[in-house]
Amino acid sequence: MAVSHRGAISFGMVHIPVGLYTATQDNDIHFNQLCKEDGSRVKYKKVCSGCGKEIGSGDIVRGFEYEKGKYVTLTDDDFEKAKSEKDKTIHILHFTDLQNIRPIYYDKTYHAVPEQGGDKAFELLRRAMKEENKVAVAKTVMGTKEKLLALIPTEDGILVETLFFAEEVKEAPKELGHPQVQEAELTMAKTLIHAMVQPFQPEQYHDEYKAKLWEIINKKIQGKEITAPAENIQVNVIDIMEALKQSLARVKSNG
Repeated sequence: MAVSHRGAISFGMVHIPVGLYTATQDNDIHFNQLCKEDGSRVKYKKVCSGCGKEIGSGDIVRGFEYEKGKYVTLTDDDFEKAKSEKDKTIHILHFTDLQNIRPIYYDKTYHAVPEQGGDKAFELLRRAMKEENKVAVAKTVMGTKEKLLALIPTEDGILVETLFFAEEVKEAPKELGHPQVQEAELTMAKTLIHAMVQPFQPEQYHDEYKAKLWEIINKKIQGKEITAPAENIQVNVIDIMEALKQSLARVKSNG
């Protein structure tokens, strides 16, 4: 697995060399765009707006438009020169409780892996955070962007979550109301929640839609007819208490 970022976790005067490795992967089914008439691939060409020639990725540079139609170009070296050693470091700003970070701020997950000479200091930081039930809030520069990070200790290592900055997070499109609920309804809802409590075991969950899509793809390859599954008609229960009672009865019968 290729390393996504190399740096050192700065923990006070302690520096822990680490590599960050992506913790998730894309398992989606990917499709190509085809011409409806003859089934040929649709291609997207990069064309220079000035000379009209098609150009490859090796002929493209990054430019910042400082005036209309005027650009200053930057090379990879320019981006690297903008980074100080502090920028390259995963600098811990402070520690906090995990529940203080709202889920909306989480972006992408990495495994932090200690590099040569960093094993003991890495384990010290992991264990200290784990035993104190704290996570670290940190900053670094990854690629051409500064990233806000959360370092979260686990039983086996440390996860690094990139976080959105506050100005990147949108508020809800409208303020939600809080209608009055009856105490009996609340009690029944809590009873249903407790009846449905079980440990989170991620290996139990699978992408069923993707499996069905693969089935359709394979049938089409073999020239077989595709039939839609029968609809599971659900009765719309208007009364909330009655809906809760029926839901609780169904959970108990399935348990």
